Amino acid sequence: MAFISKKRKVVDTKVDANKNYSLKDASALVKQVTTCKFDASVDLHIRLGVDPKKADQAIRGTVTLPHGTGKTKRVLVLCTPDKEAEAKAAGADHVGLDEFVTKIEGGWVDIDVIIATPAVMPKIGKLGKVLGPRNLMPNPKTGTVTNDVASAINDVKGGKIAFKVDKVGIVHASIGRVSFSPEKIEQNCQELLNAIIRAKPSSSKGTYLKGISMASSMSPGIAIDTKAFVH
Repeated sequence: MAFISKKRKVVDTKVDANKNYSLKDASALVKQVTTCKFDASVDLHIRLGVDPKKADQAIRGTVTLPHGTGKTKRVLVLCTPDKEAEAKAAGADHVGLDEFVTKIEGGWVDIDVIIATPAVMPKIGKLGKVLGPRNLMPNPKTGTVTNDVASAINDVKGGKIAFKVDKVGIVHASIGRVSFSPEKIEQNCQELLNAIIRAKPSSSKGTYLKGISMASSMSPGIAIDTKAFVH
């Protein structure tokens, strides 16, 4: 039987498992029920009424959170030599091509986002097996395949995140840290939910937002009332 700490038992009593909270209340409560000593991530989990096996219902996109994620993202830019200076000046953490392709083939994935120029995509297509499962493969739909690498880097460093529905129909995304004010957490959540609502495919029938849960890295999940959102 799993051990439950005294702190966890206390915070569990603060969350009503049978209640659907407003986004505002959940954003305040998640700060109160986090027991870890580090600045934990605040995550949103959205269960959608879609069939991810259908191409037009495999929801994915990007959104710029108004207050960022609270985490400095490590960016790798894969590009030709003529783009390297631009990428470095814009703040990329790693810039290059062949050496990083070799490193990734060997299992190196110590980055958060990969941006690539269209010209190098044929070279990195073979990395799909390593990068795909980690949601790191550059994709034009998420703005990570582009010749304007400076703008792409600025977007990522400024709070732009990518979201993608998983194989069971759930979107998982980090939308801040527990050190954020409740207002910032709420506003970031609202921005993500707005983007997901806009991405609703016309072929999706019935209830689109089936469930929303908020939690920190080490906290009980807080159910959010989906009726407050147009879906």
